[in-house]
Parts: sequence; C-alpha cells; structure tokens
Amino acid sequence: MRWIVRRFTLWLPVAAVMLTLLLFLTDEGPLPQDLDLRLDRLSADYPFDFITWEIEALARKAAYGVLAPQRFMTEEQRARFVLAYLADVRQVSRLEYEIERTYADPAVTDPATATTEQQAQLADLRRQLRHEAPLAEAIVGEQGSMVLRTAGIGWWGQILPPISGTFTPLPYLLVVSPRERIESVYQRSLRTGLTVEEQETLEQRIEEAEPDLAALVTPIGGLSAYPAMLDESSSIDWVADVMVHEWSHHYLGFFPLGWEYEPSPAARIINETTASLMGEWAGQEIVLRFYAPLLSRPKSLPDPLTPGQPQAGAAPAFDFQAEMHRTRVNVDRLLAEGKVRDAEWYMEAQRRYFVAQGYILRRLNQAYFAFHGAYASRPGAAGQDPLGPAVRRIWALSATPGDFLRRMASLTTLDELQLAAQRLVAQ
Repeated sequence: MRWIVRRFTLWLPVAAVMLTLLLFLTDEGPLPQDLDLRLDRLSADYPFDFITWEIEALARKAAYGVLAPQRFMTEEQRARFVLAYLADVRQVSRLEYEIERTYADPAVTDPATATTEQQAQLADLRRQLRHEAPLAEAIVGEQGSMVLRTAGIGWWGQILPPISGTFTPLPYLLVVSPRERIESVYQRSLRTGLTVEEQETLEQRIEEAEPDLAALVTPIGGLSAYPAMLDESSSIDWVADVMVHEWSHHYLGFFPLGWEYEPSPAARIINETTASLMGEWAGQEIVLRFYAPLLSRPKSLPDPLTPGQPQAGAAPAFDFQAEMHRTRVNVDRLLAEGKVRDAEWYMEAQRRYFVAQGYILRRLNQAYFAFHGAYASRPGAAGQDPLGPAVRRIWALSATPGDFLRRMASLTTLDELQLAAQRLVAQ
C-alpha cells in the first residue's frame, strides 16, 4: 500500500496548481473594461468550458495515477508503446482525410455508403486511442521528468509541479490586436471543432463592430491548463517538445515571470520564448535518449538555436522563418509611418506568396503577428523585437537548462534581461 500512499501524496499539490493555473486562462489584454465586455459579447456564441474540462481531466488523471501500469514496463517497452500509439494517431488522421475527401468529391453520390468501412475502422481506432492515451501521456511525462532532473531541475529528486499532459481536442484561440500597431490586447479560448466558416464569421463580426481592431481565430498546439492540453500528433518530436513546453508554463506560474504573463505584453513574450527554448531542448533530449534507437533516421538532431545549412551546390530552399521575419519588419515600418492600409495590403500580398510556397495561411494580419510574435525562440514573426534575442542570449550564456529556467523565472522586462546577460558575461 505504500506506493499507493506515495502516489496520492504526489497529487496533493495538483489542486493548488490547478487553481493557480486557471488564473492564466482568462482573457488577456489591457483594454478598458467596456471594450472587453463588448468583445466578450461578440464572441459569446463560441465559449470553451474550462471548468468541466478540468474536472473530467483531473479525475481521469487521478484514477489512472493510482494504477500506473508503466511501472512494470522496461524503457524499451515504454518507447515502443508510445510509438505504436502515435502510429495509430497517424492512421486516424489518414482515415479522416480520406473520408473528408470522399464527401467533398462531387462524383460520389452516396458518401456515407462509400465510407462505411472507413468509418468503422475510424470508430475502432478512436476507442483504442481513448484506452491507450493515458498510458502514452504518463510515459512521455515521466521521460520528460528524467530529462529535467539531469539538468538539475527539481527539488529532492522530484519535478514540481509534476509533468502532466493529456491528448485532447484543443480550443481555438481568438486574438485581437489594434490595426495601427501589433499588440495582443484580447484573447479568448473558443470551443473545439469550429468550422472555417464559423471562424471567419466571428472575425468579420468583430472587425465590423470594432473597425479599429484586427481579429484572428487560430488553432493552437497546446495549452497550459493542468494537466496540460496537448493536441493529437503522430510526431514524437512534437509530443516530447510540447509536453515540456507546457510544463515550463506551469513552473513559471509560481514566479514573477508567470505572475506578469497577463498584465505585461513583454513578460508574455519572455515567458513563451523561455518555454519554447526549454521544450525544444528537452524534446530533443527525450527523443535521443529514449526513441532514437527505434527510429529509422539519423540519431543527431540540430541545436534549436542553430539554423540549418544548405548542402553545397544545392538550390536555396524557401525559408519560411526568414521571409516571415522580413514581412514583420516591413509591416512594423509601415505601421510606424501611419500607413495602416498599405501595411494591410502588403500583408495580404505576402499571405498569397506564402500560400504559393505551400504554407496555408488563412489570414495574415496584425493579430497574427501579435500571437505568433510571442514565440521568439528563433527569428520569425517577432521581427526586430529585442526580447527574443535577449532571452536567447541568456540561454546561450547559461551553464545548464536548469540554470537558465531558474534565472528566467524572475525576469519580466527587457532591462532585466540585459542586466542578467551582462552579469553572466562578467562571471
């Protein structure tokens, strides 16, 4: 019975963690209250029910945590189980695509009958995934904990709060920015499964009611509820990365950088960039340590801060990050000159260019940059914002990822980042 008592003891901080993290799930933005309320009303048809989701997710995690069947598996058995689970996720995606393509084919007069076998296979796989997901989540979480401990993170051998994530349909995110500048002044999580038509209807509704604002409804890859909400993916690289990325938000929620996430746009960028760097590092370490021997690909992965070098004589490939960086710099310049319509015309032209290169961007506007620019672990949508490079410099100067995370936990402004970097150089 001792191991059961230890498991329940480990979950004692979960309730406190959940209450703390729920504070970070409210709408973000420093707009006046009356405008917040107007935006709340405009998006009231599509709310996401966090309370119900949290209760169900925590109950499932608590019940499964007592059983913990992964305790009886070897490391190789654990890795093979996760890879088999991800293969099933890939098969689900393939079946869903084939069914959707059949329904969209005008030559198919009875798509329901034509996809009967595929629908049955999909239903069986979905039931299997629901059964397997808790074990796959627990295994990757424990692997992440092992990697974090090697970096000197944790107390008395424990990672607190415990790494915990669950694969689930994710809410969409509504992001609103002023048209004359790029700044996230309002965010709201929306229900899962929104159609493209519903997304565009809401965006148009907001922009018609508030002509000075730009809106974007965007999918997300994860959300730092507790347990973290993780989108289904068949990529072990992505799953390992996002598991630790979201845990980093959980950790920072107990320090100034987490406390300032909502009221300070600068702190939000610093926080997201810190989590991105931690996720990229830990994700690679997890794959190299536990999965590389089972994968038919090179076992060495690029450093997250080092851009890839093209082979000698090869034609230069389209560089999405570099082109997005150039686009953001030009947009910032046009907005600074007061040329809002010119900036918007330019963004639409660039959007079409990205689409022609194979990158499907439904909208490219001020709200797009306000959201994606917060993830500044590498050059891209952040443009010339100095916060991302400052965080990356501290990452490069830190002795270990653990030192980096502890140092970042108290830094919330550009001045503090620059002072911390100066002190590291002087050491």
